Amino acid sequence: MKDVLPVGNGAPNSSRIYTVRGRRVILDSDLAELYGVPTKRLNEQVRRNQERFPADFAFVLTGAEWTALRSQMATSGKRSGQHSKFLPYAFTEHGALMAAGVLNSRRAIEVSIHVVRTFVAMREALANTRELAQRLDELERSLNERLAKHRSK
Repeated sequence: MKDVLPVGNGAPNSSRIYTVRGRRVILDSDLAELYGVPTKRLNEQVRRNQERFPADFAFVLTGAEWTALRSQMATSGKRSGQHSKFLPYAFTEHGALMAAGVLNSRRAIEVSIHVVRTFVAMREALANTRELAQRLDELERSLNERLAKHRSK
C-alpha cells in the first residue's frame, strides 16, 4: 500500500513513526510502550475521551493499512501489536500529546516531550532535504545555462 510508509531518519524513536494517509503517526502499541502503560489502557482512555481525539489527532487503521504495516514490521523485525484482535489506533503528533494528557502519568509527560522532539526533528530533516533539492536544481540550471553559452560560442 502506497499510503503506508515507514519513516526513519535517525531521530529518537523515528523507526516507530510511519506515514499513513499522508500523516506521520505512531501506533497505539508503540505509544503505550513508550508511555509505560498497557495498550488496552491507552485505548480505553482514548475511547473515554473521544472528544479530545478528533480524526486529525488519532484514527483507527483500516484492515488494508494494518496489513501493509504488519508486513513492513515483519521484514524489519518489529513486533508491535502483531497479536491484537483489534485494528490499532494511529496517533499523530498532536494525538500523542493528547494521550499523554489523558494518561496523566509522570512517564507519559516525560516521554511526550521526546515524542514531540522526534516529530520536530523529522520535520526539520524534511525541510533540510527540500532546501537541498532546491539548491541542487538551481545549480543544475546554472550549469546548463553555462554549458549552453559555451556550446554556442
